[in-house]
Amino acid sequence: MDPELQRQITQQRTIINETLRPQTVKLAIRCRPLLGDREALEHVLQKAMLSLPYCKYLYVLDAECRQITSNITRNGTQPDQYGRDRSGRPYMHGINDAELDFSLSTAYISRNKRRPSLTAVQLIRTREGEIAGYLGVDYDLRELPHVERLHDAEKRWTQAKGDPSIRGNLFNQSRVDSLLDSRVDEIIALLVELMSCHGVFHGKLHFASSRATIWTMDDPYSYRILDFESLTDPNICLAYPQREYPARATVPVGKIAAIFAIIRALRFADETIYLRAGSLNLCNGMVSLNFSCDGSHYIPYDEFLAKDLEFWFGGDSGQTRTASIEADVERICDLGCTRVNEIIARSRDGQPVPELAGLSAADSGEVLDRLKDIMAIYDIGEN
Repeated sequence: MDPELQRQITQQRTIINETLRPQTVKLAIRCRPLLGDREALEHVLQKAMLSLPYCKYLYVLDAECRQITSNITRNGTQPDQYGRDRSGRPYMHGINDAELDFSLSTAYISRNKRRPSLTAVQLIRTREGEIAGYLGVDYDLRELPHVERLHDAEKRWTQAKGDPSIRGNLFNQSRVDSLLDSRVDEIIALLVELMSCHGVFHGKLHFASSRATIWTMDDPYSYRILDFESLTDPNICLAYPQREYPARATVPVGKIAAIFAIIRALRFADETIYLRAGSLNLCNGMVSLNFSCDGSHYIPYDEFLAKDLEFWFGGDSGQTRTASIEADVERICDLGCTRVNEIIARSRDGQPVPELAGLSAADSGEVLDRLKDIMAIYDIGEN
């Protein structure tokens, strides 16, 4: 999990702990002599509810985790919960082994409302220290106060592998020119213009479907789909009024064209592993890429600009290979990803590789380099 996100979650839990625990300790002591008297217990819980802000339900369980009161709410009681066995609920797991008699659960989905919830459990002990029951305090996450500052996700290069079935058939596909591909230069120029001068802060090119999706500073809650005809008509700029470059932008305006130039190159650099979609967000400075292997990358723009095609595909990008080398690479790729990885591993270990038999040392090395370049795209960003 993003460390900043984890920090904010921990902060929220600390607030609840510090606010609630002193009250549940006192309430458990008041409940202890009343465990055999349902009416008296519910009366105590109803009074306690007034001093527990944001609490959704209060209830008491016996030592076997069976509920011996109704659910107490701010608007009355829920007697249908009396007798309910809560021993299997997530907030009861390991409660008896905890160092403290108070435990605040991690968030879970409630059984009845199907909403994210938290439960605090306070042990009720006899004077001799034996567990006599449990006091339960339920919270609905919707009703809890939250930190004022919105979580700001960590900006780092991350990779997500996609559908294994697509990855497994990678070498059985090749790029087919789309309408967008046929006029990609003017389309990119138009998108750069919209992002530089017309208030578009997020733009995404969908190469295969010849579409783009954009988000504007004037209406950030809605995205707009631009079809091929719109993307090839400069008059589209008349529909989006000129705006100052966003003050929140972290991407320098002069870098937008350079970023989309690399996105364009990744589309055409290889016929097997090629870009299906690429986007840029000016405000968080992230570039997103989705490749034909269904792998996705999310990259800070400055790191993206620092990498050239050699990083992604190898020195020659598959464009200047001889016909024989290309034929051998294609032949081996047709064997599937698993076998290609085995061939690379066997070669690295000095073991004979039947698929390379008959090739010269130079050709064999060139084929292996090409295979490594192709397979390396899966692992980018994992090290």
